[in-house]
Amino acid sequence: MATNPARPVRLINYIAYGSNDVLGAGSMAVVSGWVLVFYTQFCGLSAGEAALIFAVARILDAIASPLIGYTSDNFGHTWLGKRFGRRRFFILAAIPLLPSFALMWLPGQQFWYYLVSYVAFELVYAMVIIPYETLAAEMSSDYKTKAKFAGARILCGQVSAILAGFLPLWLIKALGRDSADTFFYMGILFATLFMLTAGFLYLFSWERNRPEEALPRPGAGGGALGALKALYRNLFSTMKIRAFRLHLGMYLGGYISQDIFNAAFTFFVIFALAGTMATASGLLGTLYIVQLVAVMAAINLALRFSPGLAYRIAALSFGLGVVALLTLWGGGTTATSWLIWVPIILAGLGRGALNYIPWATYNYMADVDEIVTGQRREGSFAGVMTFVRKATQAAAVAGVGFVMQAGGFVSGAPVQTPGAIHTIAMLLGIGTIGVLALGVLVSLRFHLNPKTHAILMHEIERLRQGEANPSSPEARKVVEDLSGWRYEQLWGNNDVAVKRD
Repeated sequence: MATNPARPVRLINYIAYGSNDVLGAGSMAVVSGWVLVFYTQFCGLSAGEAALIFAVARILDAIASPLIGYTSDNFGHTWLGKRFGRRRFFILAAIPLLPSFALMWLPGQQFWYYLVSYVAFELVYAMVIIPYETLAAEMSSDYKTKAKFAGARILCGQVSAILAGFLPLWLIKALGRDSADTFFYMGILFATLFMLTAGFLYLFSWERNRPEEALPRPGAGGGALGALKALYRNLFSTMKIRAFRLHLGMYLGGYISQDIFNAAFTFFVIFALAGTMATASGLLGTLYIVQLVAVMAAINLALRFSPGLAYRIAALSFGLGVVALLTLWGGGTTATSWLIWVPIILAGLGRGALNYIPWATYNYMADVDEIVTGQRREGSFAGVMTFVRKATQAAAVAGVGFVMQAGGFVSGAPVQTPGAIHTIAMLLGIGTIGVLALGVLVSLRFHLNPKTHAILMHEIERLRQGEANPSSPEARKVVEDLSGWRYEQLWGNNDVAVKRD
C-alpha cells in the first residue's frame, strides 16, 4: 500500500509547529532558571528537599514518558487514533490540563504540595511534547523541510525563553522585590500561552498516512505484563541505532551543560557578583536574546555544513563565555559592570546553536531507524528523548541543589559564606564545561549531514521495492555507519523492532 502524496508545508504550518515550543523550551527555561530559587528563597524548602522533588518526579516519569511514546506509536489502530490522529489526539486531550503549570508556583504551600504539583505538570508536559516531537517527521520526509521545522521550533522556543528571562524582572518592578507572587503570575501567563499554542499546533498540523505494515503493533500475548515488556523492549531498542546513540550524546552534552549553568547562574549573580534577582532576570533575558540571533545563524550553518562541525563551534563559544564570566568574578567585577555583557554574548551565541543542532538532527533519527526495522517508530524515539531530557535536567538541577547544600549554602539567607560562593562558582565552571566537553567528543563521530541523509533515503526506497543489495560501496558504508548494522541485517533482518504479526 503506498502512502498518499506529500502535502505542501506552508508558512502557517512552520509557525504552528514552532509555536508549541513555548511549552517545550519555555517551561524548561522557567524551571531550570527559577524553580530552585523559588523553592529555596520563597517557599522555605531546603536545597535538598527541592532536589528530592526532582528525583521523585523522574522515577514516575521513567514509566509515564515511555508509555506515552509507545502508546502513540500504536494508537493509529484505534478509532480515536484514526479520527484525531495517533499523535495529535494526545495534544488535544492535554490542552485543558495545561493550567497545572501555574499551580506549581502557588506560594505559601508545603513540601508535599510542591511535589504533587510538579509531578502533575511533568505528566501533562509529556502528554503534549512526546507526540509533538514526532510531527516534523510525520509531516515531511524532506531533509531541508525537517531542518526548517527544527528552526521554527527553536526560534519560537528562544522567544519564550526570553520571556522566561525578563518576565520576573517586569513582575518584580510591579509587585516588589520580595513578592513570591511574581512566580505565580508568571505561571499563569505561561500556562495561558501553552494552551493557545497547543491549540494552534493541533489545527495546523497533520500526520502522513502510513502503510498498515509500517505501523508498529503492540507485542502479542502476556496480558499487562507482556505489554509492559513489549513497551520497554521496543523503547530500549532505540539505543541499538548508532546515529541515535551519538545524537543523544551531543544532545545531553549541549543541554545538561546549559541546565547546570542556568541552575547556578542566578545564585552566582546574586551572591558572587553582588547582584539582585532583578539583575539576574535581566541578564538571563539578554542571554536568551543573543541565543535567538545565534539560532538564525545556526540554521544556515547546519544546512550547509556538517552538524557536528557546527556543534563544536557553538560549544567553543559557550565555553569561552563561561571562562570569561569566572575570570571577571575572580577580578572583582560586579553584576553592574558593562564587562559582564562580554561573557553573556559569547555564551548566548554558543547556547543558541547548541539548542538548535540536536533538534535538527533528531528529526532524521526515525529515518535511520526505518532502514533498520522497516517501521516508523517516531513515538518511541520521542518518548526516550523526552524522558532523557527531563531526567537529565532534573538530575542537573537537583545535583546543583545537593552540591550547594553540601558546600554550605543556607536557604533564604541574604548573604552566603565564601565557601558556599566558591561552590556555586565551581558548579558554574567545572560542571558546565566538563559536560560540554563530553558532547564535543561525541560530535567527532557523528556523520549525518544532507549528503549522507540523501543516500540513506535512497537506500530505504530500494529496500522498500525489494532490493537486497546496496546501490554502491559508498552507500553501504554510509548506511552501516549511520545505523550501526551490516547491510544484510537491515530492513527487519535483526532483533531491533517488535516483530510484525
